[in-house]
Amino acid sequence: MYLADVSVRGVEDITEALWGMKASPGTISNLNKKAYEHIETWRTRPLSGDYPYVYVDGVYLKRSWGGEIQNVSVLVAIGISQDGCRDILGAAEGMKEDRESWRSFFVWLKERGLTGVRLVIGDKNLGMLETIPEVFPDARYQRCTVHFYRNIFSVTPRNKMKTAALMLKAIHAQESKEAAREKAIQVAEKLRLMKLAKAAKKVEDGIEETLTYMDYPTQHWSQIRTNNAIERLNREIKRRTRAIGAFPDGQSALMLVCARLRHVAATSWGGRRYMNMDHLLKPEEGQLSDMIS
Repeated sequence: MYLADVSVRGVEDITEALWGMKASPGTISNLNKKAYEHIETWRTRPLSGDYPYVYVDGVYLKRSWGGEIQNVSVLVAIGISQDGCRDILGAAEGMKEDRESWRSFFVWLKERGLTGVRLVIGDKNLGMLETIPEVFPDARYQRCTVHFYRNIFSVTPRNKMKTAALMLKAIHAQESKEAAREKAIQVAEKLRLMKLAKAAKKVEDGIEETLTYMDYPTQHWSQIRTNNAIERLNREIKRRTRAIGAFPDGQSALMLVCARLRHVAATSWGGRRYMNMDHLLKPEEGQLSDMIS
């Protein structure tokens, strides 16, 4: 049980059910303090080993600030280790997801031991894009194709979305980057014929950053071209925080998010191999095993 994930009233009810008496507010405060200490120790733990693929995203929650309700962003990163398992690398308050927030977040991860990053997968954020080459000079960026589609749908009439979706998916169904680029040119032309000039322009301007994944093993394409790996975590976080409404401060929001992330990491989610990294780290061995199987 994570007390950071339970309201004071909830803790009172739990203690009364267990022991026939309610815990005092002071006792609850001490228990929460200890829980926070454990969570903070986990959040700031040293990282070891390389993480070639890193997924990043920001989760927006509500917080009270000067009598007003404002958004607070919690930046989250998960990595795929060399053995192919997922690991929650860290979470930190990111304010508005600006350049300085992303830089601080990436530097913090690096200082804790994050190494070997080859590809960062996430939604497009200029602050993040400017910071990746600065902190991880050997890493490249993959824009989530799902978010790319949503961006195009924002300027597409509802009655044309299905057709547009099929056209966009055809781009990323190609077997090579060259073929995908050619397909993107055709899709942009068709969108203009459908009188969707803005959508066509978005395809032309953004397609290249959605094709980075094609420079990596084909066996990994479906898992590294989208941010789905971290989106599922974000949905779980929002499901657990929805009932709370607004947090009193950013720290309490961060602690609850980390409590949930720590719980997920302790399940089979973190122990189950997510992908076969031999295809990336030992390509010749990976190809041989494919031929044998």
